[in-house]
Amino acid sequence: MPFDLDMIKAVYDALPQRVEEAKKALGRPLTLTEKILYTHLHPESPLQNYARGKDYVFFAPDRVAMQDATAQMALLQFMMAGRDNVAVPSTVHCDHLIQAEVGAEQDLAKANDMNKEVFDFLASVSNKYGIGFWKPGAGIIHQIVLENYAFPGGMMIGTDSHTPNAGGLGMVAIGVGGADAVDVMAGMPWEVKMPKVIGVKLTGEMSGWTSAKDVILKVAGILTVKGGTGAIVEYFGPGAKSLSCTGKGTICNMGAEIGATTSTFGYDEAMSRYLRATERADIADLADNVKAHLTGDAECYDNPEQYFDQVVEINLSELEPHINGPYTPDLAWPISKFAQAVKENNYPQKLEVGLIGSCTNSSYEDLDRAASLARQAVDKKLKVKSEFTVTPGSEQIRFTVDRDGQLKDFEKMGGVVLANACGPCIGQWARHTEDPNRANSIITSFNRNFSKRNDGNPQTRSFVASPELVTAMAIAGDLTFNPLTDTLTNEDGEEVKLDPPTGVELPAKGFDVEDAGFNPPAADGSDIEVKVAPDSNRLQLLTPFEPITQEELTGMRLLIKTKGKCTTDHISMAGPWLKYRGHLDNISNNCFIGAINYFNDEMNNVANYVDSEDEAEFLPVPDSARKYKAAGISTVVFGEDNYGEGSSREHAAMEPRHLGVKAVIVKSFARIHETNLKKQGMLALTFVNPDDYEKVRQDDKIDILGFDEMAPYENLVVKLNHKDGTTDEFEVAHTYNQAQIDWVGAGSALNKIRQELAA
Repeated sequence: MPFDLDMIKAVYDALPQRVEEAKKALGRPLTLTEKILYTHLHPESPLQNYARGKDYVFFAPDRVAMQDATAQMALLQFMMAGRDNVAVPSTVHCDHLIQAEVGAEQDLAKANDMNKEVFDFLASVSNKYGIGFWKPGAGIIHQIVLENYAFPGGMMIGTDSHTPNAGGLGMVAIGVGGADAVDVMAGMPWEVKMPKVIGVKLTGEMSGWTSAKDVILKVAGILTVKGGTGAIVEYFGPGAKSLSCTGKGTICNMGAEIGATTSTFGYDEAMSRYLRATERADIADLADNVKAHLTGDAECYDNPEQYFDQVVEINLSELEPHINGPYTPDLAWPISKFAQAVKENNYPQKLEVGLIGSCTNSSYEDLDRAASLARQAVDKKLKVKSEFTVTPGSEQIRFTVDRDGQLKDFEKMGGVVLANACGPCIGQWARHTEDPNRANSIITSFNRNFSKRNDGNPQTRSFVASPELVTAMAIAGDLTFNPLTDTLTNEDGEEVKLDPPTGVELPAKGFDVEDAGFNPPAADGSDIEVKVAPDSNRLQLLTPFEPITQEELTGMRLLIKTKGKCTTDHISMAGPWLKYRGHLDNISNNCFIGAINYFNDEMNNVANYVDSEDEAEFLPVPDSARKYKAAGISTVVFGEDNYGEGSSREHAAMEPRHLGVKAVIVKSFARIHETNLKKQGMLALTFVNPDDYEKVRQDDKIDILGFDEMAPYENLVVKLNHKDGTTDEFEVAHTYNQAQIDWVGAGSALNKIRQELAA
């Protein structure tokens, strides 16, 4: 029996009329994106033609999903909201806190022991408030959602930036911060700026070494890491219909790497097959009955330039396999040019590790195609040159590929099967290396490859490719190897060539699993007590933030002026810090420790002027922030473009707030992070003139003028009081509407929710 069938029936029952009403209101055909958005308007946003990229709109998502690292803070906040139960179907998935080290069984046992306190908290709070709980080892949130909860035409939010994976089943699924999840679980509307819509037309059909992963690697190269910001990417065309459902999921998942709000595909036969294969024939039948409303109107696809804000066209028949990186997921190399790039850029040619799986590429099809290469390696007597790991996306996938033999194929090749968890993709990886600081190369089928993300080593060049290409490269152990054209020397001294990978979309015997890992919540959780030990160093009950005042925005000091790329990984690192995700004070000790200080090009070393206005004391960033806060001095952060890109983690907003930062002023923001700052009651401001960034000195005293009269979209003024007695003033812009200004006035969005629920 599918989950939440009654809710899905209700969505589909109302869908035809709502779509027709939306078409009438807009007076034109609709893209799929618009159909889903306009049929999920919250009653507080009347049906009208909202301006893309301009108007803020309230939506009513169908469901919420949270992973264990972000769920801790989200649920600690939800406990403060004053509700007895969640307002929409919600789930928690324990996938981030399992470190990959030896192998699945040992790593899972160790994680259960080390994280017992946190897992017990998540299980109990889920049980109390009606939240479905997926225990450690069940799988990665996005694969679990695709297998169990995603449905065509639905809308969901999730506290992970790769929530868009569910777009592979035709959803609008958006990664958000925990405060947004709290809004929806508390029965409040969820607000976001009406996205623009980018259309990607796919023609032709893939063959040979090319896979769905190469579509998004190509798109990332075209649009860059911020080209999708503020937009939903909608894929269409005959090539889109030729892709498997899980292949579509891979493309949507990695759409986060171009800054897209989300990505999606129209309902088709591949989605129907997948729903039926995952025992959701009831949902497939319902979707078939309204399928005309689960894809964009033909007029939109026939004349895409008239209906999309931007159109990209890719011919799958001509698409080469790609390898992207290092250090950024949009540095795209077709395989035919990659060897030359390795040599010209002095990337370490020896490939040390190949890693496949993760939430992005761990479907049955992915693993089956990669396993076909593992079998070739054994049959052709090739000795695998690189360390090789496999991360299944769910227990259902793991159990099925174990039954069907693919896991044995990987093990015969020398591969190690890791736990059904995020593992090395997010830095939860105890890498086997004698020198953790040396230059080296790895290749993964993951989604993100920022510096230090996988193993903490800034000298690791991490590249992203399809599971098939990763497997072939690991067999060769050489980054300059091109499996489409090159041969390898086997153990008998013979030159052999790898044949293109083969694999099936869905298991012939169907999926199977003994224990999927799901624990349903109690029917009545009123008597369940959620315990948080007062002396815990992993969990800490929250204290509401106090509202900012104009006085606090006068005479502020600079905490850090970040230089270059400043992602949420730079602001709040993952890896070993994941264990503190439920303890705001402890995890704040990682605040900005990975960011580069503009004034000395160093990490975690900034000037502090509490003890002397004339001579700086240089401190780690968290220590400097705590010293300013203890002295009653507010701080401000300055940054450059696309500030806060990457993970949706709200800790990157909550930690500065906790440490006394009142404003973040940058050239431009990544969408989720800007929203997270707003939700925590902070000022997220942008330079009207980006060159004003250069005027900020490390010993400035900083005023923000006009805060008491702050109004929607009206600029504020920053005054820099320099040590030499001179001043600079410049305008800064913001995107706060009145409701968001009210969040700041209340101290945070959560404070405002609690006030409204208590009223």
